[in-house]
This record gives sequence, C-alpha cells and structure tokens, in this order.
Amino acid sequence: MPEHEQGSAALAPHIPNRHIMRWVVAALLVLLLLGWLQGLAFNQALDWPTIGQYFLNYDVLAGLGRTLLITAISIVVAVILGALLATMRLSDNPVLRGLAWLYVWFFRSIPLLVLLVLTFNLSLLWPTIDIGIPYGPVFLSINTQELINPLVAAIVTFSLQQAAYTSEVLRASIQSVPAGQREAAVALGMTRTRTMMKIVFPQAFRVALPPIANDTINLLKSTSLVAFIAVPDLMYSVQQIYSSNFRIVPLLIVATLWYMIVVSILSVGQYFIERALRSSPSRVGRRTIEVEPVLPDSATPDDTAAESATPTDATPKENRA
Repeated sequence: MPEHEQGSAALAPHIPNRHIMRWVVAALLVLLLLGWLQGLAFNQALDWPTIGQYFLNYDVLAGLGRTLLITAISIVVAVILGALLATMRLSDNPVLRGLAWLYVWFFRSIPLLVLLVLTFNLSLLWPTIDIGIPYGPVFLSINTQELINPLVAAIVTFSLQQAAYTSEVLRASIQSVPAGQREAAVALGMTRTRTMMKIVFPQAFRVALPPIANDTINLLKSTSLVAFIAVPDLMYSVQQIYSSNFRIVPLLIVATLWYMIVVSILSVGQYFIERALRSSPSRVGRRTIEVEPVLPDSATPDDTAAESATPTDATPKENRA
C-alpha cells in the first residue's frame, strides 16, 4: 500500500459497531418482562389482598422458622459428616475407603422423598433400637417410634443424604490443594492431622464454599417435602390454611415469596463471603520459619561470622602494587 494511503487509513475515524440485533432482542425481552409483571399485578386470581393478609400470619411464620431450623441443622451436620467421609475416602486404609464409598453410593442412589418416608416409618422395620454387644447382652433399648418423630426424621434424612453430596465436594476440594504443600508440611515435622487442619482444609474451604452454598439453597427448597410426613414447615402450614379457606393460589404465592426472600438473603450472603475470601490473602504461609544454618564439621559460628564480614572483593596489597 502506498504511504499516502496508509496515512489516510490511519487518520480515518473509527466507526463503532452498532449491534442493532442486540438492542432489538433486549427490547423484546424488556417488553416480555413488563407484560408478565402487568399480568401478575392485575390478575384477579392472585387475590393480592389475601396474600397480604396471610403473608405475616403466625402459622406461616412458625412454619418458616421450622424450615430454617431443619435447613440449618441439616447443613451443619452434613458438612461435619461430609468432612469425615472425605477424609475416609482419601485414607490409605482400604476398609475406610470402602465404607465411605458405600455410604456415598447408598444415599445418592435413593430419591430424597423415598428416603424421607422410609426414615419416618423406620419403626416398621426396627420397632426398637438396641445398644449392646452383638449376639450378647443389650444395655439400652429405645422405642423407635418414640425416638423418631416427624421433625427428627426430616433432620436425619436431610443430614445423611446431604452429607453424601458434601463429602464429594470436600474430597474434590482437598485434592485441588497441591501435593507439594503436604510434602513440605511433612518435611517440617507436621503430623497428618495437623497438616489437614492447618494447611489443607483452610485452602480447600475456599474451593468448596460456592458448591456448599448452592447445596444449602437447594436443601432449603427441598425441605418442602417434609409436608408429606406432616412436619409443620412453611409448605405444610400453607396447605393447612388453604385446605380450610380454599384460597389455594394466594397461599401458594405466600410460600413462594417467603422462599424467594430467604434464598435471596442466602445468595447475597454467599456473594459477600466469596468476595471477602477472594480479597483477603490466605493465612497459610504467613508465618516465617527460621531454619538454623548447617555448618561444616570443621567450621564454627565465629568463623562463619568472620567470613561473612570479610569483603569478597578485597585484594592483597602486593597484587595492587
């Protein structure tokens, strides 16, 4: 290309791409959203006065509290049990690895609703729970039906099944930590337990936090299944109300709004926790380790200090002359 053409091309103004289709699609989506909101606002079947009447109803709020209680206890137990299972899966002991794999396989294979109903009817399988020596004396016998009420059955079911999924998340997170850090910890004389607690788990937690937070949200929504075993949670409380006044859709909207509010709060909390973990440096590796220098057998600390104080570029007087 001639020089005058290159100069004119360089001075030509830059014309940005208009992306017309992008704006057309965005406008269509906004119109669809506005039409959907208008349909919700003016739909007589929703009965917004009834929604406002029962939104802060005592039974609804009590059911919401039980839903949060089941979710909180279940996810805490699942994380603790999942950490134990993940450690067993990574153990050198084949028996521990096999038992952990069997646990994960069993509870991931059964649908949640089926497991919930089975746990609730556990007394039909074992009328009593005996504690003692196998084929020997029994020290304690507990009536299963008295022990496992609907609320306990719900917490046990969600805890045990969620632990199976959480253990796989933690196992993958632990394996994501470089093996060289474990080797360095062993070289420093740290035990395996101390290495896991001080080096591996703090770093694995950063990786495991997003999927565990998502599992918590899914667990919160899955608690609506406890209505099948008559646990008075949010969904069951709403069902009891609309079974008496036949306001089915407004009461379901009340439950939907409360689930959306709680999930939104959890999502915002997850966002801020992840941002704090990304912005703050890891505590692993902050401490400096002082290592004593290894001296030759013929050297002494005084000789080493004298040698370090002597300039390396010093030359004898006769060489300068």
